[in-house]
Amino acid sequence: MAKAGSLGSLVMGGSLVMGICLAAILALGALPGDAEAQSWEPRKPVELVIMAGKGGGADKMARRFKRIIEDEELSPVPFVPINKPEGSGAEALSYMAKNRGNPHVVMVTLNSFYTTPLRRPELKIDINAFTPIGRMAEDTFVLWVHSDSKIQSLDEFIAAAKAKGDKWVMAGTGKSSEDNLLTDTLNAAYGLQMKYVPFKGGGRVAKELVEKRADSTVNNPAEQEDYFLEGLTRPLAVFTPERLDMFDGVPTFKEKGREMVYFMQRSIVGPPGMSNEAAAFYQDLFREVYESKDWQDYMNQASLRGHFLTGKELKSYWLQERDIHRSLLAKMGEIN
Repeated sequence: MAKAGSLGSLVMGGSLVMGICLAAILALGALPGDAEAQSWEPRKPVELVIMAGKGGGADKMARRFKRIIEDEELSPVPFVPINKPEGSGAEALSYMAKNRGNPHVVMVTLNSFYTTPLRRPELKIDINAFTPIGRMAEDTFVLWVHSDSKIQSLDEFIAAAKAKGDKWVMAGTGKSSEDNLLTDTLNAAYGLQMKYVPFKGGGRVAKELVEKRADSTVNNPAEQEDYFLEGLTRPLAVFTPERLDMFDGVPTFKEKGREMVYFMQRSIVGPPGMSNEAAAFYQDLFREVYESKDWQDYMNQASLRGHFLTGKELKSYWLQERDIHRSLLAKMGEIN
């Protein structure tokens, strides 16, 4: 794998002795400081923090990243997934902030990377201070019901939810999370009163639907995939511009006359203050993970989209998405 750092330009001058010394160093490939930068690698297991519970989309991706890193031998040390879902990701964000400069911890993010700091200013989390490592994908959302339900279409869903009023339960991951935003959007768009009930992680949410303790969910495809393949759940509509290949018979909300498109980032970030050398190591590593056949196949299988972003481009993406979510939260009355 390519390592961080480069020689850059050198100003040649001075005595013949200085020129000879520089030539000797160049023959070895790099100046001493740059050689050290290029050779930086983690010296102990890397914590792969997940700001969500077990079984959800972020958790599944983190464990796939771990497997790809091991299979491709991209790191001299293992990556250890650690779930920190409390407070809609507040636990994970605070943990990363406390690990300022730590080169042995990185985090898998969701859109709560934006919403939780906006909702909870007392956390004093500035996402712009985090180290941008790599956007691995943008995930998609689908409206689901149990396959035992008589509901076969979006129109039937709207009628059933409207009839049940606030007794209709929409399960989701965390307060003011992506699922909560979509539930509020559906309520506003169709005059519904669905009750939003938060749980820790998309895996638990999917199970709530399968075990009929919830009437619907807006799980990501990967979170419902196993149950869908078993014939236990039914997709009704997708929050994407075009239909998804894995659900080619399922319409988009746009087809049904509503401009409801929403994606969730799947990015890797480092803590604030991570050194350039450590950041470069992880940026190179996760670019290789992104380009691996395993990850590309998974992206196609799970209806993920988006190219790899890192550095300034990734930070710009964060700030644009934060502005979008600030507007959404204000409409919900969650922030001023």
